Amino acid sequence: MRSFASPLSLGIDLGTSGVKAVLLTSSGAVIGTMSAAVPTSHPHPGWAEQDPEDWWIACMTALRELRRQYPEAYEAVRSIGLSGQMHGAVLLDRHNRSIRPVILWNDARSTAEAAFLAENHPSFIEATGSLPMAGLTAPKLLWLHGHEIESFRKIDCLLSPKDYLRLRLTGERVTDMSDAAGTLFLDVHRRSWFEPMIAATHLEPRQFPRLCEGTSATGTLTRSAAGELGLDSKVVVAGGGADNPASAVGIGASHPGNSFVTLGTSAAVVSITDRPLARIAGGVHGFCHALPERWYAMGAILCGANSLRWVSKLLSMPSEQALLDRVAAELPLERPVPPTTPLFLPYLSGERTPHNDPNVRGGFMNVGIETAAPSFGYAVLEGVAFALRDAMGSVEESGSDIRHCSLVGGGAKSDYWGQLLANVLGRELHTLEGSELGAGIGAAKLGFAALGIDEPVNMSLPVRKTFEPQADRREDLDDRYRKFRTLYPAARSLCT
Repeated sequence: MRSFASPLSLGIDLGTSGVKAVLLTSSGAVIGTMSAAVPTSHPHPGWAEQDPEDWWIACMTALRELRRQYPEAYEAVRSIGLSGQMHGAVLLDRHNRSIRPVILWNDARSTAEAAFLAENHPSFIEATGSLPMAGLTAPKLLWLHGHEIESFRKIDCLLSPKDYLRLRLTGERVTDMSDAAGTLFLDVHRRSWFEPMIAATHLEPRQFPRLCEGTSATGTLTRSAAGELGLDSKVVVAGGGADNPASAVGIGASHPGNSFVTLGTSAAVVSITDRPLARIAGGVHGFCHALPERWYAMGAILCGANSLRWVSKLLSMPSEQALLDRVAAELPLERPVPPTTPLFLPYLSGERTPHNDPNVRGGFMNVGIETAAPSFGYAVLEGVAFALRDAMGSVEESGSDIRHCSLVGGGAKSDYWGQLLANVLGRELHTLEGSELGAGIGAAKLGFAALGIDEPVNMSLPVRKTFEPQADRREDLDDRYRKFRTLYPAARSLCT
């Protein structure tokens, strides 16, 4: 039985599909992980909701199993860090009860409200670091005011998803700067609530939680939570961070110029800065990092690895890996792409950067009677890569210089996709050991920081593999990318 003389930190990452928990030592070693699924409901087309009670149930499920499998490590936990999906609107009454299901980041119902805010309050963009978009939190509140006024009137506090778990753990209504930035209610320059946007959505400052930095201690476990988790009530809960900033901390992207591509359910290009963005262009977000005195530029696409999951099911493949294996066998990257290969627009849930269009939908072009499953699979991998090239171009237009970057998230497990991304982006990419746990590791590191143990925050994950762009494939892919870029207007016209 292994004993632990030094404290451990527990990272809890509340993703869209489930909760992941990570036990981390101060030297950066992952002792154990566990996950539990969370259901999503889609009551209307374009809507996506979750019940916060399901988050708590999944969290308890994962932690009980973690405790069962790693009892000595679990007993050594002295801090908890939180990470979570961004932009969800958790609405609480004065008794901290959820008023209605949480409207998620990939919900498009507030498209008109986002357009209204953009048109009537263009000066807000500089302060909030982003154009208003349907996926962000503020337009959701404006929609609620117009469509569910009784629910709106009951709001006593607005939280982001991970902060609901904090509330259940500590009894405190607190959020960190990175999650607050994703609401559009934060002045990212001052790192304080932006009252003009609060007023524009008919809310009041009293309805917002206390702000903290991701490295700050926000409280300790309540007696009830400690008993339920089997932990000491003195365990400290850190501010934590939103999923992408927490992933940045997880991989060691804490310094200006550090950049990475995240390829999970959604996907993004992220570049760390030491000041807010001077200009917001092409649907780029300029948000606060989970670390003090740090910000980041992000170009986001709404369907990343989720596109591969979707096409694998559509083609009745036994698994995503089975499709990847067929693609790699029949369409090796060393050869030019056959001209009969389809092009794919990965806008299955709309698109954010650079189009800011939640209503556009995806599709295949250049499909023939001879088109087989591997060609569809390749087209999806390539289409996501092309969308990320769009996002990277917008991030660089905002002032970031991306020369090379890490590749993290579940999609980074595929060497084939990693090489294709390096070819399409024209950048050296590094995959990292354990990067699929990046947000959970980052949350745990922030937990250590809340204890005053700062060294883990700057630790980098070891490089697993490096992908250099294949220069002889550049011309071929550039030509396909130019064709890809011409397809958006047609897709948009079909959705209006």
